[in-house]
Amino acid sequence: MPVNQAGSGPQSVASAGLLQRFKYPLISATSVVLFLVLWQLSGSLQWVDPLLLPPPSEILATGADLLANGYRQTPLWEHFLTSVGRALLAFSVAILVGVPLGLGMGLSPALAAALNPFVQFLRPLPKIALIPLVIVWFGIGESAKFFLIFISSFLSIVVGAAAAALAVSQARLRAAQTLGASRRQLLTHVVLPNALPELFTSVRLSVGIGWTSLIAAEMVAANSGLGWMVINAGSYLRTDVVLLGIVLLGLAGYVFDWTLVQLQRRYAPWAGKES
Repeated sequence: MPVNQAGSGPQSVASAGLLQRFKYPLISATSVVLFLVLWQLSGSLQWVDPLLLPPPSEILATGADLLANGYRQTPLWEHFLTSVGRALLAFSVAILVGVPLGLGMGLSPALAAALNPFVQFLRPLPKIALIPLVIVWFGIGESAKFFLIFISSFLSIVVGAAAAALAVSQARLRAAQTLGASRRQLLTHVVLPNALPELFTSVRLSVGIGWTSLIAAEMVAANSGLGWMVINAGSYLRTDVVLLGIVLLGLAGYVFDWTLVQLQRRYAPWAGKES
């Protein structure tokens, strides 16, 4: 009578598939846990002065204290939501304006020739250099902060969208034109489906650039927000508050990127699967 060898049954195949599915998330989780343990030991065993690098336990205690009592009379959750709200508004407008403009530049050589000199001049310009001019233009209110985050994201989105449109296969465009497709049909059925994966990548990169501009934006006469909290705490050598702000900024940025990845998987599932 034949003996079923170990590892050859359906249950073993399912277990192997499950292990393969969670292999890399487990590696990631393990590396994070090891990093946190080493970080905690560096403070507990005095490998590093806790004033210079507070351990995670101290940062957690600071977070609990700020949740209960706030920082500079402002609750921690309000600092967090203020920064996220500023960024989301700027990101949304940058995407709504930048994607159509970038696609237009990619599809129209004349439009690209007219706008590209300005885009390429402004894009690598350090946005912190614009702060004095922004204050003159917009004052010290929310408009100045919105503009700095917006312009940081917008320019990169325009460049990425233009590149995505230029990357669309000319053979597909000609085939669609041969079949009688109108300009609108070319845009909706050929250009957008082909450009969408690269558009998502460009937006992800641009959102990261805009999020890093948050601290510069909140330098403009702010009295709330994570960026302001980090800068203010640094002037008082509150490294525990500084690191807490950095952790929250990193987590929020991670959530932004994760959300965009999920949207890409939903609306452009063919990304990376074309032959």
